[in-house]
Amino acid sequence: QLQLVESGGGLVQPGGSLRLSCAASGFTLDYYAIGWFRQAPGKEREGVSCISRSGGTTNYADSVKGRFTISRNSAKNTVYLQMNSLKPEDTAVYYCAASLICGIVAGSTPYYYWGQGTQVTVSS
Repeated sequence: QLQLVESGGGLVQPGGSLRLSCAASGFTLDYYAIGWFRQAPGKEREGVSCISRSGGTTNYADSVKGRFTISRNSAKNTVYLQMNSLKPEDTAVYYCAASLICGIVAGSTPYYYWGQGTQVTVSS
């Protein structure tokens, strides 16, 4: 069964850091671009970051540029999202998804596989 599983979420104070992981089972992540998305209560899902299949191209939403870093580890079949300087407005459920093209603009790129999400809460 093809599956993506996110982990690493939790409760963190403003200014803190978390590293999210997106692990695949049943398929190899190397064949896919991976995107991270988030959805806060009452808000639409938004693209946060993505990384191309080679890892040579990355994109970030303006709201996270300079604070978040996406990377991939082929040996572990995992993609990471390092989140630093977290703000309360980063609070959301974070999802990873697999596509053929790296894109985070809503509707621009079809994502074929999605994880179940991991909750990130930034609060003092």
